[in-house]
Amino acid sequence: MMSNIPEIVFWLIPGLPLAAFGIVFLGLRVLRLKSGFAALLSVSATAASFGLSLWTGISMLSAPGTSSLDGFNWFSSGNAITVDIGLLINPLTAIMLVVVSTVSLLVQIYSIGYMRGDNALNRYFSFISLFTFAMLFMVMSNNLLVMFMAWELVGLCSYLLIGFWFHRPKAASAAKKAFFVTRIGDFGFLAAILILFSSTGTFSIEGIHQAAASGIVSSAAITWAALGIFFGAMGKSAQFPLHTWLPDAMEGPTPVSALIHAATMVAAGVFLVARMFPLFEYSETALSTVAIVGGITALLAATIALVMWDIKKVLAYSTISQLGYMMLGIGLGGPGVALFHLFTHAFFKALLFMGAGSVNHSTGTLDMRNMGGLARYMPWTCITFVIGALSLSGIWPLAGFFSKEEILAAALEGQPVLFAIALLTVFITAFYMFRAVFTTFGGSYRGRSKPHESSAAMLLPMLVMAVLAVCAGWLNATGAIDSLLDDGTKHAWTTGIFGVFTHSLTWISLLMAAAGIFLAWAIYVKRWFSAERISSRFALPYFFFINKYWFDEIYNIIIGNKLLNKGIFSFFEKLDERVIDGAVNGIARLTSSTGSFVRRAQNGRLQTYLLFFAAGLAILVLMMVIIS
Repeated sequence: MMSNIPEIVFWLIPGLPLAAFGIVFLGLRVLRLKSGFAALLSVSATAASFGLSLWTGISMLSAPGTSSLDGFNWFSSGNAITVDIGLLINPLTAIMLVVVSTVSLLVQIYSIGYMRGDNALNRYFSFISLFTFAMLFMVMSNNLLVMFMAWELVGLCSYLLIGFWFHRPKAASAAKKAFFVTRIGDFGFLAAILILFSSTGTFSIEGIHQAAASGIVSSAAITWAALGIFFGAMGKSAQFPLHTWLPDAMEGPTPVSALIHAATMVAAGVFLVARMFPLFEYSETALSTVAIVGGITALLAATIALVMWDIKKVLAYSTISQLGYMMLGIGLGGPGVALFHLFTHAFFKALLFMGAGSVNHSTGTLDMRNMGGLARYMPWTCITFVIGALSLSGIWPLAGFFSKEEILAAALEGQPVLFAIALLTVFITAFYMFRAVFTTFGGSYRGRSKPHESSAAMLLPMLVMAVLAVCAGWLNATGAIDSLLDDGTKHAWTTGIFGVFTHSLTWISLLMAAAGIFLAWAIYVKRWFSAERISSRFALPYFFFINKYWFDEIYNIIIGNKLLNKGIFSFFEKLDERVIDGAVNGIARLTSSTGSFVRRAQNGRLQTYLLFFAAGLAILVLMMVIIS
C-alpha cells in the first residue's frame, strides 16, 4: 500500500516542525536570531509538512489501505513490556494530516501580520512549531502510550500559547484553567490505557482492536476502557461538563484561537474516539454515552453563544457546540460522519476566528456593541466572515451544509430526541452567527478608533480558508470520505451536490437555518422586535444563558472551595503541621533534651564517669548474653 511514497516521507511530516522548533528555540536562547527568520523557518517547515501530508492524502484516495511503520524500540522490560515508536498510516490519519497541516500553515502566515511588532515572536513561532509537531505525531502514532505522550505535549503547548501574554493576569489564569481541566480528562485516558494493557498485554492500537474483536477482552473491560477514552476526549474537546476552559482560552492571541481552539487541538478528542471506534463498537453503553453527551454539549453551548457580546466568546461557544455535534455523529453514525464534519469545521471555524482577529486588529475591541458598520471599512473581512457564517449555519452549497446533513441523517435514524436537539441547534447556530454578522458589519460604526482593512498577510490566508469553507464539503457530496473510511456509515442521500434536494431532510434543515438567519435580521437589522424586550420576556432562560449555567461558580464552590481548600488541601495542611512538622519538631526536642542531659553528665567528676562506664559495660554484657 502506498509504495510510491518512501517511508522517510512519513517521518518527515512531524519531523520538520520539530526541527523548526529546535532551531528557533535554540536561536531564541543562544543564537539571538531575528524574529523574521524564526517566522520564515517555522512557516517553511510547516509548508513542507503540508506538501507531504497532501501527497499522503492524495495517495490514500487513489489506494486506500493501512500501513504500520516500525520505528524503533523506546524501552522494554524483559518480555513483559515492550514499547515501540512507530507510525500508523490509514485514511483517518491522512484526513487529519491534511487538516492539521493546512490550518497550521495558514494560521502561521496569518500570524506574520497579526503578531507584527510583538517582542516575543521567536517564542511564539517556536511554540507554534512544537504544537504542530505534537499534533501531527499524535495522529500518526501506532500505540496508545506514545499517543498519550504526544497528547500531553499538545496540552502543554496549549498552556504555553494561551498564556503567551503571561503578563496579563487573565491570560495566565486561563492557561492554568485549561491545563488543569484537561488534565482531569487525561486521568480517564490513562486509566483506559492501563485497563487495555492489563487485558491485552500490548499498547499497539491495531493489537488492541484485534484483541477486542477476538473476544480476549471482556465486555466489562471494553466498556470501562471506552468510557475512560471518552472521558479523556471530553477534556480535550471541551465536552459537557469539562467545557468551561475553552471560552477562557480566548485570552490567548487570536491566531492561537484559530489554530488550537477551533480546528486542531480541540478536535484531538474527536479523533481519539474515532481512532478507537472499533473498541466502542463492542459497547452500546459507551456509544450511547458519547451520543448523549455530544447532544447535550451541542445544545447547551449554543444557548450560551446566543447572549455573548465578545465575538471570540461567541465563536468559542460555537466551537464547543460543533464539537458536541461531532461526538453526536460518532455515537450515532460512526467515525465517517464525525470526521467529515471535523474536516469542514476546521476550515470555516478557523476562517471565522481569523475574521474576528482582523476586526479586533482594526478596531481594538472584541465587544460587538462597539463595532457596527465595518462592511464599508473592511469589505474583504466582511465577505470572508459571512462565508464562514453561512458555512457554519449549514447553508447549501457551502461545506458545512454537507457535513451537518450527515449528522442529522444519522440522528434521524431511530433517535428522535437527539434528532430534535440537533435540529434545534441548527436554528440557534444560524441565529447567533448572523447576530454577530449584523451587529459587527451592519448598521453604523459605534467605535472610537478609525477602522481599516487588514494587511495582505492576514487577508490571503482568510481568502484561502473562504474557498475551503465553500468547496471542502463537495469532497463527500458523492460519499468520497465515507468510501475512504469504509466504516459502514454511508448514507443513501449523498448523491451529489444537487441530488441532496431529493430528500426532505435537506429542506427541513435549510428551513431551520434560514429561520435563524431571518430572525437575526428581523431583530438586529429591521428592529421589528426588541432584543431587550425579548430577554425580559424570557427572563428565566436568559438568566441561565448569561450566567453560563453557573458552571464556573459551582466548580469554584464545590471543587475549589469545599473539596480542595476545605477538604484535600486542609487535610494535607494538617498532615504537614501535625505529622511531618510534629515529627521534625519532636526529634528536635528529643535531641535538645538529650544534649541537655549529656551536658549535665559532663560535670568533671570521676565517679560520674565511672558510673556511666559501668552502666554501658553492663548493657553490652547483657546484650551478648541475650544474643548467645
